[in-house]
Amino acid sequence: MSNKKIVQTFQIIIRKVGKDIVMEELVRFLNEKSSMTNNCKTAIMALDVIIGYQVSTANVTVGRSFFTQKESSPIAGGVEVWRGYYQSARPTRGKMMINIDLSATVFYQDGPLIQLITKILKLGSLDKLRSGLSERDHQMVERTIKNLKIRVNHRAETRTSSFKIEKLTQTPASSTMFEKDGNTINVGTYFQNTYNKRLIYPFLPCVVVRRHILLPLEVCDVIPGQRYMRKLNGGQMDEMMALTRQNPSIRTNMIRKGVKILNDQTEFMQQFGVKVSDKMAVVDARVLPAPTIIYHPSSREKHITPINGNWNLRNKKLAIGATLGSWCVLAFLSSDVFPDNVISTFVRELATVCQDTGMNVPNKNPPILHANPQGNIEESLKQAWLKAGNSAKAQPQLILCILPNTGQPLYAEIKRVSDTVIGVATQCVQIKHTRKTKKQYCANVCLKINVKLGGMNSSLSPEQISFISDRPTILMGADVTHPAPGSGNERPSIAAVTASVDSKASRYAASIRIQRGRTEIIADLGNMVKELLKAFYQTCGRKPERILFYRDGVSESQFENVKAIEVEAIKTACHALDNKYNPTITFIVVQKRHHTRIFPIDGGDTDASGNCLPGTVINTVITHPNEFDFYLQSHAGLLGTSRPAHYRVLYDENGFNQDALQTLSYNLCYLYARCTRSISLVPPVYYAHLVTKRAKLHARGGSFSDTESEESAGGAAVAFGEVKPVLQRVNITNK
Repeated sequence: MSNKKIVQTFQIIIRKVGKDIVMEELVRFLNEKSSMTNNCKTAIMALDVIIGYQVSTANVTVGRSFFTQKESSPIAGGVEVWRGYYQSARPTRGKMMINIDLSATVFYQDGPLIQLITKILKLGSLDKLRSGLSERDHQMVERTIKNLKIRVNHRAETRTSSFKIEKLTQTPASSTMFEKDGNTINVGTYFQNTYNKRLIYPFLPCVVVRRHILLPLEVCDVIPGQRYMRKLNGGQMDEMMALTRQNPSIRTNMIRKGVKILNDQTEFMQQFGVKVSDKMAVVDARVLPAPTIIYHPSSREKHITPINGNWNLRNKKLAIGATLGSWCVLAFLSSDVFPDNVISTFVRELATVCQDTGMNVPNKNPPILHANPQGNIEESLKQAWLKAGNSAKAQPQLILCILPNTGQPLYAEIKRVSDTVIGVATQCVQIKHTRKTKKQYCANVCLKINVKLGGMNSSLSPEQISFISDRPTILMGADVTHPAPGSGNERPSIAAVTASVDSKASRYAASIRIQRGRTEIIADLGNMVKELLKAFYQTCGRKPERILFYRDGVSESQFENVKAIEVEAIKTACHALDNKYNPTITFIVVQKRHHTRIFPIDGGDTDASGNCLPGTVINTVITHPNEFDFYLQSHAGLLGTSRPAHYRVLYDENGFNQDALQTLSYNLCYLYARCTRSISLVPPVYYAHLVTKRAKLHARGGSFSDTESEESAGGAAVAFGEVKPVLQRVNITNK
């Protein structure tokens, strides 16, 4: 066949599409003289293109972020973290601004494919590949490198061509056969005869690329700049967090570096008359006062006003202490490794702390059982349930599970069985926390046990949540979690709605649904809301007159759809209960996945981590030109730079003003049941997020592949265990 290239001629026609972009219309919108129009959206999009064009041509881009391999660090599994910068044109009050922040994502390490495989398998050296790949290793490697782009290194003329890996052969190169000129030959012999290349690793499989081309692993090189789309494991995530976590002062300097990179590449922007200031926006903020937290009247300190968003249980008793009488300890370790006397010491200390903190624990010596963490977890939990009931001659309340490590499979199976099969609360603790018992750790466990058994840890005075306490009001929080990237579209998304069921906004119920994968709108929201309105009525004896609905996980492009569909679903649910039932509704989107960061100017206005103080709120300059929104940093920083929550009111029949909604939202952040700290999101949303995480565990093995009981989820059939009714009011605080 001739290698002469065929010259082809093409005719290119350039047509103008759409209307001219009228920037004056955008200016009117920014100055609150008109609403957002399609022309405004197009103008903002055009500014994004103008600002990002030049820098994106010189760097690897992912969405609105650009990255360079110069700022990369390897982590486990053959991947590396690339650091870069996020940039986006944002409409704010009176002007357009550029939102610039640090960004990081994960790429495959480039270089020899065979080196990458040793890192995927954690082998340390190529010599350990000489025994070949086990079936499990073969599956892991194939799953990880599928669709990876490679180049070959054995032919100079093909080193610029790229191939996409489809799969691995089941046989090694030395015995993988194919037809060549009417003869059958193996890959190893072919490379020796054709390229005079003797394979060093003929005992390893080949990769299969386009048109069933077979390539030995050692002749393949990974092309740089390929993003890793699979979900990181726990160890990789920890490494990534350590690499990308910066305190506020360091992050500020790095963002300024990003602004300089942008301003060094201004040729394209200058042609459009666009300039970007090299100074960060300075905005006025205020710090809301912390609310007063109320504990049991018999406490030495029955009222406490936290400082910097945290406090402790010293000299305090739980507002309503539950009784723990029927329980059992199940240690997933042998008695040789973890003898009963060591377990008893921990259990007595835990029971004493629970008693001192206001719970009633008549049985401080529950029965102790041991189980194999690799054995039949369901049977072990059933035995513990029977032992607890027989010992106390009462309905079992709790199984305290002691785990050997942080492994997810054991934890997931414990929660699946206890939530959906047995119907009993479980409290998991790790063995490392039980050998040297600390009162603070026991106090934290006590908080979780108390709410699981129906107690209430603390409350706020009615004056500090008057919107809720003055008239029957229900708080709702909603979230949708989606399958991990690369997991396929057959897996469903999980939607959860939580709701307060008392006038103190301290107790919550939850409703869960599965739906078509990667669908953000909550498909069955109406029925979920009905369930929760009924739960409120059964607890309080009255219908809520007001609904305050916090919605998580919605991007700006989805605001209109969510507002139109979900607000209507809430109204329809109310009318379904009673045609004349019309509670007033406020619908707020809460966003944490954004790139706005706030940095204190004065060192005296910071917490111990260097972040802005808890309660810092901003509702000017950087907020939306004509809509009701604000940024609230409600928690104290621990590590790195804190991210404020962005609250955006989409619908309001309750007539909130900025001050009232900001104060209420901030005060609610002190009512999270699982710790003595203010949290970064209002509890209804935080609980909804926890519910979706827990629901993932309710499929056998956590894989959504169980066939024991199937539900149709908009085309996606998936096995899903139903939470036992006894736990539906308290399971949102389980751990």
